[in-house]
Amino acid sequence: MPVKFTELDLKPEILNALKKKGYADLTPIQEQTFPHVLAGKDLIALAQTGSGKTAACAIPVVQSVDPSLNEVQALILVPTRELALQYVDEISWIAAETGVRAFAVYGGFSMEIQKSKLAHGVQALVATPGRLIDLLYNSPLRLADVRYFVLDEADEMLNQGFLSDIEFVFSCMVHKHHTMLFSATMPDEIKRLSRHYLKDPVVIELNLEQKAPSSLSHWFVQIQPHHRFEKLLELIDAEKPAQAIFFCSSRNGCEKLYDHLKKKAKSVEQIHGGLDQNKRTSLFRRFKKLDIQYLVATDIASRGLDFSHTTHIFNYDLPHNPEAYTHRTGRTARMGREGKAITLVMSKDVRNLGSILRVNRIEPQWIGEKPDLAAAKKKKHADSGQSGQNRRSGRRNFRHRHPAKQKSE
Repeated sequence: MPVKFTELDLKPEILNALKKKGYADLTPIQEQTFPHVLAGKDLIALAQTGSGKTAACAIPVVQSVDPSLNEVQALILVPTRELALQYVDEISWIAAETGVRAFAVYGGFSMEIQKSKLAHGVQALVATPGRLIDLLYNSPLRLADVRYFVLDEADEMLNQGFLSDIEFVFSCMVHKHHTMLFSATMPDEIKRLSRHYLKDPVVIELNLEQKAPSSLSHWFVQIQPHHRFEKLLELIDAEKPAQAIFFCSSRNGCEKLYDHLKKKAKSVEQIHGGLDQNKRTSLFRRFKKLDIQYLVATDIASRGLDFSHTTHIFNYDLPHNPEAYTHRTGRTARMGREGKAITLVMSKDVRNLGSILRVNRIEPQWIGEKPDLAAAKKKKHADSGQSGQNRRSGRRNFRHRHPAKQKSE
């Protein structure tokens, strides 16, 4: 039987907020992390996307900080502006009746306004690494009262090159504090960080034998490149998704698909790194509120963001690696809800597809004819070998016809 929030020794104000939101049972990661966090233990939590990690951090933070102390007592470091805003939204509704104030700081927004807000008292600060360091150098912001330091999407922060920034923030907190590290994967750099900065951390690893949520079904369809958009329209017509994200691997591909799709559907928007941050934030908020039905996106929309109403993910382009597939498809089937991921597969995708299925332990379901992946992979290797042989033969023939060139090589 799942543990209920009412069984925990939480402030009545927090329980009221959870009840209003319809939260009754803890998710597995919340159930396993709460006792350690509330006991003040350092923690490393590895869990699938959509497992309730944000609330697993936010609820103990609101429970533990002192609203009468106008200093930052909880610092949450995240890789993107969008995730920072999502965290503040989560903390704010949980803390609505407690007096705990949360605020987000990030680049691309007035630092003077952020300084003013911090001066009026913030207990829970959510920050991207670059802007936090700017404020530490150029404002009275101090971290001496931080009791909880949270690194969320830690693997993504390392992917984005924030390692030295993270280490600098750690160096600013020499006093006693508790550290919580949330991540989807455990690369070597995170292991090194944990050995160096965390004190005897509790390690929680959920669903090691199953990378993808059980409520998420994975469907694949083999297509020819020139029939790709037509097939996508057929799938949309057959599935009739309540809300969907269509992932492309490049900004150019995103713009092209958006141009085609907006002629066929009423509620379509696009999002990619070429849009300014205010526009991106507005689109994410509108999508979250169901004001947008279809969102064409690059991988900028694939990490950490909670779109609870999204029923379908369409991979118009196959992701480049298994981790990207996990994060894309993790935008649906969140918190135990049902979701469906449909991936369009071309012959050039065979090698990457095999890796995605193997690493994420996915048993694929096929729409239409199922390709012979093993045969296609062998053919690709054979073609690659023949191509290499032709190139070598061409070089030999070139040298035979142009002996003078051989010396200059």
